[in-house]
Amino acid sequence: MKYQKWHIGTASEQDTALLKEAGYPSLLATVLAARGITTSEAAAEALERETSLTISPMLMRDMDKAVARIQKALANDETIAVFGDYDVDGITSTVLLLDYLKNCGAKCLRYIPRRIEDGYGLSKDAIQGLRDKGATLMITVDCGITGNEEIDFAASIGMDVVVTDHHECKENLPRAVAVVDPHRPDDTYPFKYLAGVGVALKLVLALGGPDRENALFARYCTLAAIGTIADVMRMEGENRTIVSCGLAALNHTDFVGIHALLKEAGLLGKPITSIQIGFVLSPRINAAGRMGAADLAADLLQETDPVKAEELAKQLCDLNRERQAVEQSICADAIAQIERLRPEERNALVLSSEEWHQGVVGIVASRLSEKYAAPSFMIHLKDGSGKGSCRSYGGFNLFSALESCSDLLDGFGGHELAAGFTIPEENIVAFRQRMNRFVKAASGGERAVSCLEVDAAISNPADMTLEQVDHLAQLEPYGSGNPRPVFALLGATVDSVQAVGQGKHLKLRLSKGPSRFDAIFFSMPEAAAQLEPGCRVDAAFYLQANTFRGTTTLQLQLVDLRPSLTPSRHEAESLDLLHRLTGEQPLTAQETARLMISRDQFAAFWRILDRHLKQGKLETDLLPYLRSLAAQVGGCDSFLRAALALTVFQERGLISLSRQEDRVTLCLNPIQGKVDLYASPCLRRLRGGAEVKRGDSQ
Repeated sequence: MKYQKWHIGTASEQDTALLKEAGYPSLLATVLAARGITTSEAAAEALERETSLTISPMLMRDMDKAVARIQKALANDETIAVFGDYDVDGITSTVLLLDYLKNCGAKCLRYIPRRIEDGYGLSKDAIQGLRDKGATLMITVDCGITGNEEIDFAASIGMDVVVTDHHECKENLPRAVAVVDPHRPDDTYPFKYLAGVGVALKLVLALGGPDRENALFARYCTLAAIGTIADVMRMEGENRTIVSCGLAALNHTDFVGIHALLKEAGLLGKPITSIQIGFVLSPRINAAGRMGAADLAADLLQETDPVKAEELAKQLCDLNRERQAVEQSICADAIAQIERLRPEERNALVLSSEEWHQGVVGIVASRLSEKYAAPSFMIHLKDGSGKGSCRSYGGFNLFSALESCSDLLDGFGGHELAAGFTIPEENIVAFRQRMNRFVKAASGGERAVSCLEVDAAISNPADMTLEQVDHLAQLEPYGSGNPRPVFALLGATVDSVQAVGQGKHLKLRLSKGPSRFDAIFFSMPEAAAQLEPGCRVDAAFYLQANTFRGTTTLQLQLVDLRPSLTPSRHEAESLDLLHRLTGEQPLTAQETARLMISRDQFAAFWRILDRHLKQGKLETDLLPYLRSLAAQVGGCDSFLRAALALTVFQERGLISLSRQEDRVTLCLNPIQGKVDLYASPCLRRLRGGAEVKRGDSQ
């Protein structure tokens, strides 16, 4: 199991039926209803994809000032510097704005900080360097909103600054010519979730004017889509328009570098969704910034020569493979550190090392947050100072948390869910203590558990068809706030399992009733140890079409797999029989015989329990644990007798058993002397019933 808990949506049958009656296909209607979309009007609105941006960019605060200053620079032939960030959002923002300005005939300079040498955001040295090259106007993209001191410095050396950003604002805005950021407290722009590249796109549309909006949007929507997906922005409103239009235009974009990267990644000419952008294309662009070579990615996206673009794309993919190897090494080291932390230090994972690559710690933090269900703070140490990247979990507000620790930090910035900070090494211990208290307080003292959100359990497996997969595509593009639908098949049987991909992945055949499904479980080889043909499982998965050698079939891409929490018919009958025994309900002679258990069987069950519980209490799912006990002891009706043994041990005070939904907590009780199991109330009833029935038969 990857997740400790599954939260399975419970769309009402009535809401689903109403959507089906309105013409929505079965699985699509199920997902919509599970997400609270219960009328045909709401469904039509949720699935609608605009083909243009309808909100005027001039509604953004200071957009008029930004446009006026940039137009003045263009008219006066000034040198304009574009200062971006080193992630995908920042790189696409930089390339988008530079392309527009150069097409306007502007003299332009580009500056993207090197993650390791320069760190995040504006710096006085970089600003001085741009001024020395003749820049009199600097436009920031995807950064600058917290660079008050640096922007004051720019003004002192004769350089105007226009800030465009989408990050959270601090109390005092920078004193720039214009500050364009939808998160400004005084900004009334109706859509607040644009990426940095979305704000840069809005600036370009404002500069071009209403007559050129459609043409400019068509040219730049691909860049904007890539940056928006990579920065995990909410996939609604204008972002949905940007991404859906950008994906549709991807294979015929004017940007040669994008074609080269698609080709090198094996995606050229194929249908591309937000999933491929997020998991294939974006990591390659991001690798450049993470490995200290963000200019390589910007050079690729700006390249106009197809041959040179292919060379750059190959370099970028090589760099990504290097990043993957470094990431695996850091992740293993971080996990070893976590294992040494005390329990009270695991509410927030604050980790540090001088050995870690500063550019890769952020992506490792994301993996750790998901694995341990806790916010993660990864700190690269050098010369007594730490540069940290942090990722949230469970909606925890990182920006507010960092603000509460600002006295321990040299600086910080970012979003609620992802942020960066710098910290003196001597403050890390205090930071760890305070952040753990902050997370504990925010969660009400309860440790978070990793939870998988499942849209719906499939009640009729026959509904899962390739045609239904095509209908689900109406939900695209997927992203934050509109995740790819996850379904569950409860009580499925594993027909076969085999390792594939050099042992890294698992290929399975699952069945439920007459339905059979192929499934793939990526990067989970250890799950094979828990699976064997015939075992019952609950499967959580994405539904997808898989094309191999020209043939397209339905495939379940597994998200998680767990021992089934749904009883089989035999198990349900056994539990009902035990419930009737403990409830003093009448049993037939045949039922009484089924429940009879020998001393040897009791002893076998006790040996297993004693071994499991000697190390302390055991928290587990009841049904899978009963199956495990039954399999280890064996014999006729072993599942029923395992359940009966637990009941008897509890009645006689040998164990404590508490239950919450499907989970049980078991622990040994201290006992002295021998315990007569047959003094158990349910065994007395059972033996008494057997005596009565034997007497009746005589």
